[in-house]
Amino acid sequence: MDFSLGEDLTLIRDAARELADNEIAPLAEEADRTGTFVWEQFRKAGELGFAGMLVPEAYGGSGLGSVALSLALIELSRACASTGVTLSVHNSLACGAIVEFGTEAQKRRFLPAMAAGEVLGAYSLSEANSGSDAASLKASAVRDGNDWVLNGTKLWVSSGSHAGTFIVFVRTNSNVEKPHRGISAFILPRETPGFTVGKAEKKMGLKGSSTSELIFEDARLPVDLMLGTEGQGFEIAMKLLHAGRVGIAAQSVGIAEACLAASIRYSGERVQFGKPIQEFQAVQWKLAEMRTRIEASRLLVLQASWLKDRGEPHVAECSMAKLFASRTANYCAKEAVQIHGGAGYTADFPVERFLRDARATEIYEGTTEIQKLVIARSLLRDGP
Repeated sequence: MDFSLGEDLTLIRDAARELADNEIAPLAEEADRTGTFVWEQFRKAGELGFAGMLVPEAYGGSGLGSVALSLALIELSRACASTGVTLSVHNSLACGAIVEFGTEAQKRRFLPAMAAGEVLGAYSLSEANSGSDAASLKASAVRDGNDWVLNGTKLWVSSGSHAGTFIVFVRTNSNVEKPHRGISAFILPRETPGFTVGKAEKKMGLKGSSTSELIFEDARLPVDLMLGTEGQGFEIAMKLLHAGRVGIAAQSVGIAEACLAASIRYSGERVQFGKPIQEFQAVQWKLAEMRTRIEASRLLVLQASWLKDRGEPHVAECSMAKLFASRTANYCAKEAVQIHGGAGYTADFPVERFLRDARATEIYEGTTEIQKLVIARSLLRDGP
């Protein structure tokens, strides 16, 4: 792996950093406080090419790849974790699904507007009784002539309240020996008859990104909106999640970086016993531990992204990146609040938001426990 970014990747990182500092960070606190999705930020990201980073140029994207996307997500998440997860899901799970599994007609219909930041994409796999055990999902689709008719409810859909294009997974065959073989994937436009977006969840953090339920009541989709082949849905879902996890790992690095920067700033301003608290060894050790974990996380993220771009095996590496980086984000957020003391427990300082936002990184797109299972199975199957 080449550890130097090169001119192109450096320019992408710097452009994302400028967008984060000038456009996103100033609105992050208000978006969190009011629970508002800032459309202008997403559209601006689209104008700069950050909404179509995995989309080939032939379909309106920049086709820059996973390393470039991870670098951008780190910078954007440093300013606002809600923006980070919105663009991670949009790029990796929504656009990525159509790029990898879509037909030529599907790509030409959906990708240009998504890559331009005009239409937001979402991914819907989970249900009330189907989270980590994704193969147990119950929402169904039945073939009726030239349509598939969908019924059921999906939960925990990131960007669900605002997305225009959804990648949804439903059961098309219950009479199979193994449940996962009866699942199929569909591209679902928001205007689909019989489809509605249900309630938005009231969450601990990431309040600038909606998390909603989806309701299908005889929702009719033309047969040409099936993604991949019938029964291939579970395979598609898992392949996308493996790749998408590195996006959440990048988001985690961004959150952790924000925690470290806030801690350095505050510890230099806060005076106790006649000197700034960053001169005390107890605080210095916290900062040193945070920095070390952040750099280790960054390297895991870039390694997984690099392998994916090269078409090499990367499943375990994506899980290792998400496992370590998400735990790093939570560690750094906890220590940042501790360094701030009582002030850190108030909404007057951003570390309170960082702690709430960080918590989700160990839950969505595969829990910490699921990442350990993926890593262990890969290790026992393929060896160290």
